[in-house]
Amino acid sequence: MATATASGPMRLTGIGTLLRHRAVGKLVLLAVAAAVLVPIANARWASGAWPDALTVDLTSPLGRASDWIIDNRDSHWLFTYFLGHISNAIVISVRAVYLVLLAGGWAGVVAGAALVAWRVAGVRLAVLTVASFGVCGLLGMWVPTMQTLALMVVAVIAAVVLGMLMGLAAGLSDRIFRVLRPVLDTMQVLPAFSYLLPVALIFGVGVPAAVLATVVYAAPPMARLTALGLRGADSGVLEAVTSLGTTARQRLFSARLPLARKELLLGLNQTIMMALSMAVIASMIGGAGLGDRVYQALGTVDVGAALAAGIPIVLLAVVLDRVTGAAGERLGANAQGETLSPLRGRRGWSVAAVVTVAVALVARFAGRLEWPTSWTVDIVEPVNTAKDWMVDHLYTGVPVVGGTADWAAHFTTWVLDPVRDGLQDLPWWSVLLVVAALAWTIGTWQTALTAVLAMAGIGVLGVWDKSLDTLAQVLAAVAVTVVLGFAIGIATARSTRLERLLRPVLDVFQTMPQFVYLIPVVALFGIGRAPAVAAAVIYALPAVIRITTQGLRQVDGAAMEASRSLGATSWQQLRQVQLPLARPALLLALNQAVVLVLAVVVIGALVGGGALGYDVVFGIAQGDLATGMVGGVAIVCLGLMLDRVTQPTTRRDHGAGTKKGA
Repeated sequence: MATATASGPMRLTGIGTLLRHRAVGKLVLLAVAAAVLVPIANARWASGAWPDALTVDLTSPLGRASDWIIDNRDSHWLFTYFLGHISNAIVISVRAVYLVLLAGGWAGVVAGAALVAWRVAGVRLAVLTVASFGVCGLLGMWVPTMQTLALMVVAVIAAVVLGMLMGLAAGLSDRIFRVLRPVLDTMQVLPAFSYLLPVALIFGVGVPAAVLATVVYAAPPMARLTALGLRGADSGVLEAVTSLGTTARQRLFSARLPLARKELLLGLNQTIMMALSMAVIASMIGGAGLGDRVYQALGTVDVGAALAAGIPIVLLAVVLDRVTGAAGERLGANAQGETLSPLRGRRGWSVAAVVTVAVALVARFAGRLEWPTSWTVDIVEPVNTAKDWMVDHLYTGVPVVGGTADWAAHFTTWVLDPVRDGLQDLPWWSVLLVVAALAWTIGTWQTALTAVLAMAGIGVLGVWDKSLDTLAQVLAAVAVTVVLGFAIGIATARSTRLERLLRPVLDVFQTMPQFVYLIPVVALFGIGRAPAVAAAVIYALPAVIRITTQGLRQVDGAAMEASRSLGATSWQQLRQVQLPLARPALLLALNQAVVLVLAVVVIGALVGGGALGYDVVFGIAQGDLATGMVGGVAIVCLGLMLDRVTQPTTRRDHGAGTKKGA
């Protein structure tokens, strides 16, 4: 009896300790709420798919809006006196930049780009710039490259101006920051495809629509980083400047902006990368240049032509990334008082400008403005021959392991179909319950509420089953990406040589346009959901590898040394020290995997991915605003939900006001 009596309090104490654990307490509260609400919901609306009584049909109002725009696009004052002028200004700007590039000739453009790279980052980057532009010409893509560059110059300038204005407002006003934050979240989660339909509907198919879609897609990073730089300015410096009696405008230009210049250059870098990634997608609504070549190659599954146009996009992205990154480092070093000559002195820049003009004039007088046709190399036929060989030998008939077509079929049958069917067979309320449990366990009740409302919004839009199909593809792709990314990231973190070998490969994969991945994947895996998942994995993998590697390498050296002194093996150090301490970086890698996979799974609708992506693509192709916008908004809701259930948030302790992990 004494033993039983003693064990009773011990058992109750254990239960009390368990209930005091924050995550368990949240789940208990959620279970109690579910026990009350689920029977009520089940009695009013049957289980299974999302009930029709809770859906809202947006087809009619969106259809009427689309018809009104089409009917009034040529006559209403909004178009003729406002939007029409914007369209004309874009056309004139792009044409002016393109004519300047053509007037400079290939020699003038190469010389100018090389001299800018040299002034910013030195001889090595100048050589890389010359080689990159030379490859663009050798591939026979000089004119499309100039077309893309002209469009990108105008789009990037507009995106930087728009982003800086929003960032200035958000950085200087807490109220505007709170208002803009969800807007920027939505703009970054919304797939690039979704921008095309409303822009093309308003401005028609052509360069203005392509530029504006690129601007809207590329502006959020500039706005975010501008606001971050302004809000993170050194308070001591600002107080010192204020004590001198300066006005708010003087403080902005003399202190805040100079202190935020590294963030501003990083924002410029990210804006350029986003704009280049949009180049191919914008070609669907009239964006000329390299993107149009890639898009045409996708229609004919011409791997060689796609690669010939995709390589220049990658090279442009690498050069611009290196130049802007080097400029940020130089300015940061200058701020610390180091002597760095390449960015100093107007005389050097004047000499660079004079040399560029001189080279351009020599090329013009010599009649050598166009890239010589004898200096081109045709890689289309060799690449297609190699692709055909791979298809013949890898697509089917590989002994033992089977061909890539068999892999795609097995992956669809054994993974994608069961996950999709399992999700679609769940009662709608149970899906909301699982989302709430995941989001609240790692976050706050606000996080859980946002995730549940986002998922419920999908049902209200009437695309519940399609969204669960897209979710199944995302989950499968994220699982594969995380397993491969963590494994390669761990190996890279433990080997400097492997990191050096992988760095150029990861650079290429991160800058390659999303469309380019679809073509070889379709050639190897055929049409269907599996190729869409494969393309998403390839696109998201580099970011996961890099974040994982960085997180593991930034683990406190003292903790590693302490574990080593206690006799821990390499495996024990990884499992018990590095991985737990790198948990924030690993969760960030998971979050980025979700965002990047979702972006490409939607584009995968072009190769048979179906689901929500098909609705967006169909809406663009047919000019169906209702179908395209509903699909795009549903993808935003899906992305918002996945972001909330994969990225831990913090809560403010009510007593001390300090932040604690959720």
